[in-house]
Order: sequence, then structure tokens, then C-alpha cells
Amino acid sequence: MYNLTIAHLYPEQMNIYGDRGNIITLRQRCAWREITTTLIPVMPGSSIDWQSVDLAFFGGGQDSGQALIAADFVEHQAEPLRRAAETGMVLLAICGGYQLLGHYFLTHTGEKLPGIGLLDVHTVGSTQRLIGNLLIEANWGTGRQTLVGFENHSGGTFLGKGVKPLGKVLAGHGNNGKDGSEGAVWQNVIGCYMHGSLLPKNPHFADHLLELALQRRYGSSTILSPLDDQLELAAHSTMVERLQR
Repeated sequence: MYNLTIAHLYPEQMNIYGDRGNIITLRQRCAWREITTTLIPVMPGSSIDWQSVDLAFFGGGQDSGQALIAADFVEHQAEPLRRAAETGMVLLAICGGYQLLGHYFLTHTGEKLPGIGLLDVHTVGSTQRLIGNLLIEANWGTGRQTLVGFENHSGGTFLGKGVKPLGKVLAGHGNNGKDGSEGAVWQNVIGCYMHGSLLPKNPHFADHLLELALQRRYGSSTILSPLDDQLELAAHSTMVERLQR
């Protein structure tokens, strides 16, 4: 029997627009396959054995929530989390969590929140909000696939040479509303702006993350058994069709 250890970074401060649903989805899709999961909440000041973590999730929050945990994240989690990511730990970060994985977030008021530099990105705030449903074309595994979500951010994120975008914006704004990119990927670390929550709307992406985590823990031949995602994919397709009109 397989077991996955999942870490949830700052669940009280960084949980906006249903982001906690991503944890629920990951655990439920494991449970349907009789894969057990151990959930570790990462609170301010927590001491975590990141090498034992298979998959981590870092949700979004308002600027005030980010400010509350930014220093703790850099001081207590940055280096051990970085070492785990370098050995293939899977990490999904959304919006505020995504921004704090970068070099810094410069708010529209001029406050500079430090990131940990795990992703080669930086974010610059403005008074304009990028808000609405988001549709992208991403490329992983078997080829191009669509992802849908909801974005609401005033920060524009710009990618450096050390990352590649998660996908190309088909509808919505994405990273910054200018260059047509959404998200950033380095190794098994993925940042994006897709709330909603993301994984219930995109079961194929949830399984992609789970397979990466299982393959790191149990070997490259580990493949998930299929589930009946007829309803989930029908909802996904409805949103794709609506946004492509």
C-alpha cells in the first residue's frame, strides 16, 4: 500500500478563494485508490522534516496574510524546503504562495516582501487588479491540456531564465496580463494564479501531481489507477467552452 505525506503551508493565513479544496481533492483522490495520506499543517514557527514530505501545497492570501507569514517562511522553512525541492519534492503554490517562492514581491505601496528565490520570478504590485476566470493551455506528460481557474491579483509576476511558464493564456490575464504566460515551473515546483479551487476543476492536473509524488517516493514505474472523472471533466469542458466563446 502506498502512503503520501502532504504538507499544507500556513493553512490559516493563506487560504483564500477555496484554496483548501486542493488539499481535499488530493487526499480524496488518494483515498479512492486506497492510497493513505498523512497531512502536516505548517504553522508559523513549525519545525518540519521536509525530506519526508512528498507533496506540499501553499495557498493564496491577502497582502496582510502574506505579510504575517513572509518572514517566518524565509527564516524557518526556506532552506530545508529548498533542499527537498532540489531532490524532487512536489510543490504547488497559488497566488500569494507563488509570489513568496520568487525573489520578492514589491507591493503597490512600496513594501518589499522577501521571497525565498526557489522560483526565478519576481512580482510587482499595482493598483489594477487582474481578476476573472482563467483558461490556459499547459504542456505536461502526454501533451497539451487545458486548465481552468479563477484569478484575482494586483501583483504582476515576471519570469526569469530559470523557469518555464506553466502554460499559455487563452482567456484571462495570467502572470502579468502582458506577455501571455501563466505560472512558472522548475523541477516539480509549480506556481500559478489559479484559485477556484484549481484541482477539483482539473482532475487530470491533480493526478499529474500525485503521480510525480508517487514516482519520487516509490519509483518511476508507479502509475495511478484511473478514476471515473466523467462529471469533473464535463464541468471542466463547460468552463472551457464558455471562456472560448
